[in-house]
Amino acid sequence: MESLRRIAAILWKELRQLRRDRLTFAMIIGIPTIQVLLFGYAIRQDVRHLPAGIADLAHTQSSRQLRLDAAASQVVDIVKEAAGAGELEAMLEHGEIAVGIYVPPDFERRLIDGRPAAQLLIDGSDPVYGLTARALAELPVGPRRGVAAGRGAPTFELRTYYNPEARSEVNIVPALIGVILTLTMVLFTAVAIVRERERGNLELLITTPVRSIELMAGKIVPYVLIGLVQVTLILIVGAAVFQVPVRGRVVDLYLAALVFIAASLSLGLLISTAAKTQFQSVQMTVFFFLPSLLLSGFMFPFVSMPAPARFVGELLPLTHFVRIVRGIVLRGAPLGDLSGEIWPLLAFFASSLTLAILRFRKRLD
Repeated sequence: MESLRRIAAILWKELRQLRRDRLTFAMIIGIPTIQVLLFGYAIRQDVRHLPAGIADLAHTQSSRQLRLDAAASQVVDIVKEAAGAGELEAMLEHGEIAVGIYVPPDFERRLIDGRPAAQLLIDGSDPVYGLTARALAELPVGPRRGVAAGRGAPTFELRTYYNPEARSEVNIVPALIGVILTLTMVLFTAVAIVRERERGNLELLITTPVRSIELMAGKIVPYVLIGLVQVTLILIVGAAVFQVPVRGRVVDLYLAALVFIAASLSLGLLISTAAKTQFQSVQMTVFFFLPSLLLSGFMFPFVSMPAPARFVGELLPLTHFVRIVRGIVLRGAPLGDLSGEIWPLLAFFASSLTLAILRFRKRLD
């Protein structure tokens, strides 16, 4: 009985501590809630409405009907017009579209002869795009309407770019650079200021002429170098073990990684100024990392998510870096063509660092 009373006393103490620790209590409630909402509402495997471009060189009634039928299938949404196959390929390279529809000038003759009458140009950097776009291959049009499935040639000839073998590692490994950097960079700096406070080193810093912004810079720079080392290791392992090609300029990749590392480190510093203990820093890092992992397009197709989930995803640095790294590594796109993804990272870095500097004071409280 005495032992049970002692256990009950410890149990009561732990429950009271949890009640006082609001962050831990929020994690207990928040993480399961977020996971249920994300997997039940935001995460979808049935991809529809892929952004598509079309180059119609036939300009006939059948080619216009093909366009209408493709849009009606809900597999693609035609958002771009192109003058030819070369322009469609450029749109694929820049990430403007996931599927290109090329209708040649002899479209009508091909329909009558029973040959593939048009081409689907597919961005294979995400294998899900290819699997979804293939649903259009048998789309009947013109003289082929009413023909039983499986008879005759398909309407489209498929051309898959960047990853024709649909190897999942080609899609996953480059994006892993952003996932690993998000976890390590945010976590390293999230405990930086808190660790100084817990070890008593902050008292020494208070007595020095070091300003807040200088302290922040001193905390960030070593981890920038560590982040670049991690990028190099992932690229080497990806190329040597998984045969992942690097089609773009390596210098562009490192420049983009520098911006992303800076954004991640500034967020870690902001967390460090808000947390009271290293354990709280880790909790807040996990709380940020979970939606980043699920809503960035790393694990699940971004285009299949509902609008509210895509809005949240656009606020996350990992979403933009995943697009950048896949664009450079897999599609060979120059960094200048991906500048629309760089500006959100710079804005995130500037706002997070400013808030961290404003929140940090060289005081023991």
